[in-house]
Amino acid sequence: MPVKPSEIHSLLPALVVFVPAGAGILIFLVGRWLWTRAAIAQLAAAATLGIAVAIGLAVMNGQVLICFGHQFRVDELSALLLVLVAGVSFIAIVYCPVYMRKLVREAGIPSTTRGRLTAFYGWLLLFVATMLWACMSNNIIMLYVAVEASTIASGLLVAFSWDKRALEAGYKYLMLLTVGITFALFGCVLVYATGSSVLGGSKGMLISELRRIAASFPSTTVALASAFLIVGFGTKAGVAPFHPWLPDAHAEAPTPVSALLSGVMLKVAIYAMVRTVTLFYPNFPPVAAFILALGVFTMILGDLMALAQDDLKRMLAYSSVSQMGYVLMGIGLGTNLGIYAGLFHIINHALAKSLLFLAAGAVMYSTGARMLSEMGGLAKKMPITSFCFFVGALALSGMPPLNGFQSKLALFVAGAQAGAWWAVVLGIGTSLITLVVLVRAAKNIFWGKMPESIPESAREAPARMCLAMLVLAVLCLAIGIYPQSVYSPLSKAAKSVQTIVTDTPNALAKR
Repeated sequence: MPVKPSEIHSLLPALVVFVPAGAGILIFLVGRWLWTRAAIAQLAAAATLGIAVAIGLAVMNGQVLICFGHQFRVDELSALLLVLVAGVSFIAIVYCPVYMRKLVREAGIPSTTRGRLTAFYGWLLLFVATMLWACMSNNIIMLYVAVEASTIASGLLVAFSWDKRALEAGYKYLMLLTVGITFALFGCVLVYATGSSVLGGSKGMLISELRRIAASFPSTTVALASAFLIVGFGTKAGVAPFHPWLPDAHAEAPTPVSALLSGVMLKVAIYAMVRTVTLFYPNFPPVAAFILALGVFTMILGDLMALAQDDLKRMLAYSSVSQMGYVLMGIGLGTNLGIYAGLFHIINHALAKSLLFLAAGAVMYSTGARMLSEMGGLAKKMPITSFCFFVGALALSGMPPLNGFQSKLALFVAGAQAGAWWAVVLGIGTSLITLVVLVRAAKNIFWGKMPESIPESAREAPARMCLAMLVLAVLCLAIGIYPQSVYSPLSKAAKSVQTIVTDTPNALAKR
């Protein structure tokens, strides 16, 4: 296949996957005899982040990196997700060592500590590698394979504690996601079969080629394929009503894994949906209208469920369902500003929700409690964790001057310009519910009188854990105060997604 002028063959897309995958395999091979598994994981995560940044810089300079004969293709949207996944993964892995050692000790089986931590770090790096693979796959079938591979790797991490609740959560996670994602396979095969009849041969698998001829697809094929893809990848993204796996998995997984599940794995599934479903946007606008309605339904249901939770991690998990609704709202609007705002909220939610899960892990590390009704008065004992939790809570609620305010404002402006006032009103109302949910949780944890069940020895989390939280909190503040820092990559990523119309006003009125 000829290479277009802007496309450049590069080994960097291969390296960004092979480095964490190779390090994960290395840990499986030598981790039982060496106590350096955490160091290997951190070095691999740092190297992966460096490669992802190098890819991002190359793409920002107008290049599109390809590898393995167009099987890997990194444009502006892929580069944005690569840097996000690699960055959040690095922070989570830095957070891991102290937290995981205590978690394993509390399991009461120290004789297996070495093997359990070896398995944890090995599967964690393989999980990161599969997400990065998905973000670059230009092959629609291999995109499904990569997303499914991330399910298998993360499912074993969800069940890490190996007690009844963790095993149940892991089984539910693997079963529901495997069944749900199978629908995405049906959709991918249907798109490939239709596209290959026009393009011929293996070209029918390449998303970059399918994009050119998607307008010629029969409307019945578009409707069926879109339904399969939305259900399949929407299940993985925690979109309502396909979300029942999410609260159990996020609640029972080790906290660094919860941060990755909510912070970046959901976004990889949204990315897969954007890459496939938006093929049909320009000529089949009802697809976007359905995604918009599904997004609004998801944001409302998620926050109402979060409002009823007493378990801290389950509350954060349901909140993630709601925030995915905002992302779908932007994608469903289908305008340049709407897609820009949806991608902006992907970044902001990844940072803020990862921060909240790491802060929740710090509270659990110090107190052993996770029920909101069993906490209180921790602000004096854990001032850094308290500050970080409030930053994350206010950011997700869309309060200025934090990053969530900027992306939600862009979403609401995009909705108003497109004439979708009903979605704007419901989105603002849901943001107020988010504020109530998260501020109430912060109040229960850090204010009031400390219960007798909280040990007097409770104190601030170790420095390594605090450092990881502070980096995320600073990023939330920095993007909120200076959003221009991400305008350029977001604008280029939004332009790489096919949109319904070029001018935003009255876009939805034409549907």
